[in-house]
Amino acid sequence: MLRKIDNETLGAADRGWLRSRFHFSFAEYRNPENVHFGVLRVLNDDLVAPGSGFDTHPHRDFEILSYVVEGELTHSDSMGNTRTLSRGELQYMSAGTGVLHAEHNRGTTTLRLLQIWLYPDEEGHAPAYGDHRFAWEDRKNRWLLLAAGPGGDAPVTVHQDVHVSAVELDAGRDIGLRVAPDRQAYLLQVEGSSSVNGVDLDERDALEIVGEDVVVAARTTSHIFVIEMPRST
Repeated sequence: MLRKIDNETLGAADRGWLRSRFHFSFAEYRNPENVHFGVLRVLNDDLVAPGSGFDTHPHRDFEILSYVVEGELTHSDSMGNTRTLSRGELQYMSAGTGVLHAEHNRGTTTLRLLQIWLYPDEEGHAPAYGDHRFAWEDRKNRWLLLAAGPGGDAPVTVHQDVHVSAVELDAGRDIGLRVAPDRQAYLLQVEGSSSVNGVDLDERDALEIVGEDVVVAARTTSHIFVIEMPRST
């Protein structure tokens, strides 16, 4: 089963320094009919102006991923971590029993990042931070596994049974994505345009995939981000 989410139907907010698209109910966008997709609770597509960002604030009991699309993301937290990441790199934070953190754009250009929150496999994990500086070419015309649950053989490990991957396909190329009958996936067209099993996607469109293998065919150079997970019961 496939269901397209047109980017024009997403929740939206504009605070001047921050322009956001919300795939699920969040902040100003309140929609009790669209709270989560399986274990995926939040997917925010954010544009953050230079010299601004999210000041120190708390989280708990979420697995939080930040994927940099353009610009630079500078992270700091109550565990003593301070890091700056750039295009194609991934940051992970297990909020667990509680953590304070801040995320800023210290660069000179607009930062675009994806914020992903996953429900953990259980509450009460010890807070943890990690990141990985993936080479861009490692996702060129092939899936790059960014993060996965324990034993998932990914550079970043999260407390949930997921596989988080990205690919950049040249125009005219295609690639398969396996989604087993007991699994589902949320696919985001980050940049460019593609066709997935005949469903056309433009930049910022998304696709819910439930128990069905698909083929992603790039109409233009396409940057795709996928979160694969257990099927909702």
